[in-house]
Amino acid sequence: MRRIVLIVFSVIFMYPFVIQIANSFKTDPDAAAGPLSPIPHPATLSAFERVFTGTDMPVWLANSLLVTVVVTLGRVLLDSMAGYALARLRFRGRSGLFAAVIAVMAVPGVVLFIPKFLVLNQLGMYDSYLALILPLIADATGVFIMKQFFESVPRSVEEAARIDGAGPFRIFWSVVLPMSRPALITLTILSFQSSWNEFPHTLVAVQDPALFTLPRGLADLVSGSLGGGTQFPLKLAAALLATIPVAVIFMVFQRYFIRDPNQGAEKG
Repeated sequence: MRRIVLIVFSVIFMYPFVIQIANSFKTDPDAAAGPLSPIPHPATLSAFERVFTGTDMPVWLANSLLVTVVVTLGRVLLDSMAGYALARLRFRGRSGLFAAVIAVMAVPGVVLFIPKFLVLNQLGMYDSYLALILPLIADATGVFIMKQFFESVPRSVEEAARIDGAGPFRIFWSVVLPMSRPALITLTILSFQSSWNEFPHTLVAVQDPALFTLPRGLADLVSGSLGGGTQFPLKLAAALLATIPVAVIFMVFQRYFIRDPNQGAEKG
């Protein structure tokens, strides 16, 4: 009985994705006549061809790839350094700083839209790649994840390195960071996913179509930038292409994402 319930719920959750894939391979009349049909009549790749020839998809892909790679690398490095400092270094105001990190995690992102725009505009970064990247290059959630993981690392390992003459940064870079593979992979997956799918920030960071990332470009596409008609196959084909990178990253690293962070937590 339990398996039947799981199968039923799996079908319910998967069906919208199946419909997205099916409609991506349909013609416009077929999609308009039977949008909920999981079988295209006939199957065609015309929607994918139009995505690359009739839209700015190549530009959106390039911008998303640039922003996502830079933001992910920046978060992995900066969040790791901040997490280690909060977990191991002793300095005045450390508890208050960690409390501020927790407070930032509790603040809804929509509250920061206007302050973000004002800061970017005043600093002269509005409508640039810097505006897309810099505000996202570190985040409180990543700092929290890394801090909690570093606290599970045995202090004896660091003490041995300290006896050998290693300083705080050398201990972090050469000893602790290589042991943090599970947390780093988790942070990489979360950072890649969030930056690749980031839409609200682009609304206050850029307005030049040449700087649109995939989420912003898809939103423009769905809003009717190509003219009349539903154009379901075109829109869903573009959305499907945007989903593939995140799905691949998650499937490749999911065993580390699920198992290793738990194993690391058990060490403490």
